[in-house]
Amino acid sequence: MKEITLRQVEVIRAVMLRGTINGAAELLGVSAPGISRLVKHTEETLGLRLFERRAGLFVPSVEAGKVFDQIREVYKGVENLQSAIESLKKGEEVQLSFASAPSVAQFIAARALRTIRKRYPDLYIDLNILKIEETADYLLLERGEFVIMSSAVHNPGIQSEKLAHGRVVAILPEGHPLATQEVISVHDLAKEEMVGIDPSDPYGRIISRPFREAGIDLRHTMRGRFAQTIVSLVRHGMGVALIDEFSVAEVYMPGVVRRPIVEETFIDIYAVTKKDRVLSNFAEYSIQQFRKELNDAGKNWA
Repeated sequence: MKEITLRQVEVIRAVMLRGTINGAAELLGVSAPGISRLVKHTEETLGLRLFERRAGLFVPSVEAGKVFDQIREVYKGVENLQSAIESLKKGEEVQLSFASAPSVAQFIAARALRTIRKRYPDLYIDLNILKIEETADYLLLERGEFVIMSSAVHNPGIQSEKLAHGRVVAILPEGHPLATQEVISVHDLAKEEMVGIDPSDPYGRIISRPFREAGIDLRHTMRGRFAQTIVSLVRHGMGVALIDEFSVAEVYMPGVVRRPIVEETFIDIYAVTKKDRVLSNFAEYSIQQFRKELNDAGKNWA
């Protein structure tokens, strides 16, 4: 006996649900003669009467009762499968864990997450804030799928993909004399009280590069560990600073004035992952959103 096909199961179920050939054809969006021929062919192939014709209606035959019971179970399984797929699309009972450098986490992460949650409204998200020296352990121990970092990570088990190319900018308290200038030189900044991050730190080394290249001995009057701390110190009039544009990528920054610097300096942002680890669809989509938001960052205030 030939095996019954999925198409034949679909047609039998449609006739069972609607009770007529025309109704089944309407449900499936095909012609009635085609349904009639397929039902007849199925019955002949199986050697089994599936329906009794009563006053124009197709009624499941008694002897085919077990067949229709199995068809109901098949479609119940399909409906459960579809429900599981829909739940997965929304991120139900799924966790996405990733991390970010403090500079990106300040504003960029929130924008990317807003889009991610819109697409996956039920996705549970675990966002960690890491320094670069913490990245390798986080990824190699698979605590999260990726890290958005302001430096590439040099480790044989780690790979880094550049997402964006941004600027280093000057920030000053509102009302500061240098705020009247459209562009500021590090020679001007060196005469002011400077706040910043230790130049021996990987991030601090990038930010302090224009001073080194200008041959200026950088002296901080105050230091912080994270970019957010530096922004806060400047806002409260504790000094001026250089910082990456992603850390000040908000449209409105009350108390802080941002200016480009004469000595153009750039900073790259990377998506860092464990080599050969297959990322989830949620992680891949999230990295795409970070790329977009990072590359749009400078447009918010420039």
